[in-house]
Amino acid sequence: MTKYKLNLRPLAVGLLAATLAVGAAAQALRPEVGKPLQQASDLLRSGKAKDAQAKVREAEAVANKTPQEQLMINKMKAAAAQRAGDNASAVAALEALFNSGRQSGAEQAQTAESLAFTYSQMRDLGKANQWAQRAQAAGANSAQFKQLQAYLQGQSGDYTAIARDAAAAVADAEKAGQRPAEADLLRLADAYQRTKNQAGYLSAVEKLLTHYPKKEYWAAVLGRLPSKAGFAARYQVDVLRLKFATDNLTTADEYMELTQLALQAGYVQEAKTVVDKGFASGVLGTGPQAARHQRLRDMVGRQVPQAVNALARQRDEVTKAGDEEGMVRVGAAMAASGQVDEGIKLIDAALDRPKQLRSPEDAQLRLGLAQLQKSSLRATAVQTLRSVRGTDGVADIAKLWVIRAGQR
Repeated sequence: MTKYKLNLRPLAVGLLAATLAVGAAAQALRPEVGKPLQQASDLLRSGKAKDAQAKVREAEAVANKTPQEQLMINKMKAAAAQRAGDNASAVAALEALFNSGRQSGAEQAQTAESLAFTYSQMRDLGKANQWAQRAQAAGANSAQFKQLQAYLQGQSGDYTAIARDAAAAVADAEKAGQRPAEADLLRLADAYQRTKNQAGYLSAVEKLLTHYPKKEYWAAVLGRLPSKAGFAARYQVDVLRLKFATDNLTTADEYMELTQLALQAGYVQEAKTVVDKGFASGVLGTGPQAARHQRLRDMVGRQVPQAVNALARQRDEVTKAGDEEGMVRVGAAMAASGQVDEGIKLIDAALDRPKQLRSPEDAQLRLGLAQLQKSSLRATAVQTLRSVRGTDGVADIAKLWVIRAGQR
């Protein structure tokens, strides 16, 4: 999972943009105050922060300043100091602004937010947290401010608080019918991971997969799924299938394993698709195991011409014997080989007698995956997969295929 990072710089932008407008307001001040402030504004626009600070000091040296003049001086002082990296001067000006009693509620929220940002730059996390709390109380709610809060919580190691706040943000977005922010989902996943909440982590990453289906998010959830409590080893092949479908099958061992497992289960066409992709991508057919890779490819190639007839024979055998488990296995293999209608029919027949099945949920998964092979049955497949229950990994696999189906 990508580590959540803080981009601190945008937090200063709002204050700077506001104070650059001081130049216009400076025209209403006494010339001895207004002129150097106007010059400071022009210098800031030119990127000359140190020179702007010198002009602010000229205005600051004027005697008998009015409250409005002092307010404008502090605004420009804060902006110039922040741009110059003079955090101590920025803090002094910002605190004077906050305590002036001449700011609106929105302005106070922005000033407190800037103070929290500046103190975090100074590594004074205690005061940064204090000002962040004041900013929140004043109504600060920007994306940058939330990012700062997450950063401060992370620095304190309070990942329980991060999880709580991120979960609330995600829930609020979902209640409003909106897509949760990617940053909130990343914070939530990271916090759950650090607090060893495996179920919460997988849930957060599944939401990332749904709303932001990036390859690395698929890799994260598929890499951790086999370690989930109660996950049955027999579903490892399904994890590999999902990796293949999401372009996350990257090693020769994984390509070889999926090819061999598919072959053993009678999924000859799937085995051919996988091994051919391995060679086409250059993962197979190179290195010290190249000859072994080729032998496996040749084995698959020899079985392809007989696969259709072999499946037809197996279908007749399991149907005649009333072997429901065999009917599910052969039906799934037929669907994977392109005989989708025949495969669905066979699995359906097995599900008509679910008491004879060791795992009706697994049969339901195979039916959903078979239906997924036909675009006209996509909605039916999703409904079937959503009905799958179980705690041994079958429901997790079904849920991920539902997500994948929505991305096609």
